[in-house]
Amino acid sequence: MITVNHMNEFDIADHLRLSLQLRLHDPSLADVEAYRLFNGFYEGLPGLVIDVYGNTVVIKNHNRQPDKIPVSINRVLQILSEELPSMESVLLKIRHSDHPEERKGLFLRGERLPDRITEKDICYALDLRLHQDDSFYLDTRNLRAWLRKHSHRKRVLNFFAYTGSLGVAALAGGAISVLQTDSNSEFLSLAERSQRLNRLPSVMRVWASDYFKAGSQLKQAKSLFDIVILDAPFFSRSRFGEVDLQKDFVSLINKARPLVAHEGLLIVINNSLFVPGSQVIGEINQLSQAGYLSLEQTVEIPQDIRGYPESIHSAPPVDPAPFNHPTKISILRILRKDQAV
Repeated sequence: MITVNHMNEFDIADHLRLSLQLRLHDPSLADVEAYRLFNGFYEGLPGLVIDVYGNTVVIKNHNRQPDKIPVSINRVLQILSEELPSMESVLLKIRHSDHPEERKGLFLRGERLPDRITEKDICYALDLRLHQDDSFYLDTRNLRAWLRKHSHRKRVLNFFAYTGSLGVAALAGGAISVLQTDSNSEFLSLAERSQRLNRLPSVMRVWASDYFKAGSQLKQAKSLFDIVILDAPFFSRSRFGEVDLQKDFVSLINKARPLVAHEGLLIVINNSLFVPGSQVIGEINQLSQAGYLSLEQTVEIPQDIRGYPESIHSAPPVDPAPFNHPTKISILRILRKDQAV
């Protein structure tokens, strides 16, 4: 195993080129415009993540001491220029900077950013400088594909919708209704733009509301959905309640269960880096004992997000197995005592 401490500049450049080439020759990425070009946490340069959005590359410095990243950004930019000659713009995001503009992104090259990307012929609105994230989560690509395949004639509720890509995928798959909820209306505006870009039916509604407040109101209204999606942050707190995926994942699931119609599906994502996969499975098994919930399947995270066998040099801090990545996606089948649909 190569460690950063024993990698000189030549080794780093060589390794980065290998990782880039593995993506550029991956046939599974042929019909997507957004993918992970390099994941330094697993591919030998902790803190450095590089993503592609169309003709734009986003370099992200996640190091808590940004100046301690083990390779110069100029060197990275040089390698990218050699390997991606069609690259037009490069954005650098410094996650732990004291300056908001550095967290949102600084131009290293070009001055224009794409306002949309296409993934498997669905168009998603994009705002790469909306905040410190990129307004589009790459790791849930396979879940978007699953939703497109399984949402026909379904009623879909997407909690913690962010910019709504999961709900848009369900809408593209023929859902008869999609409700996207998030506390941030600015994020939800991108979901509406994605709907317009794809000229999808106007059966999608966005609702800027806190998860606990929205869930309570929907329960009082006796609203039921065939598919409910829970992609919560690993920790958040509001005056209505607290989300903690590490300590109280079961509670989060139980708050959403009453909104799932009989024999419907509850999709839950635990993206806490320090929660082992065995803990998530154990909690689901515990919930299953009463006979009203069962694990239907898990959804894998794509190879470009995880790294490739030839390029991986380190493992996650805790074992995500039986999931293949710390973003642990489970699809649960829900039965109701009242059998309400």
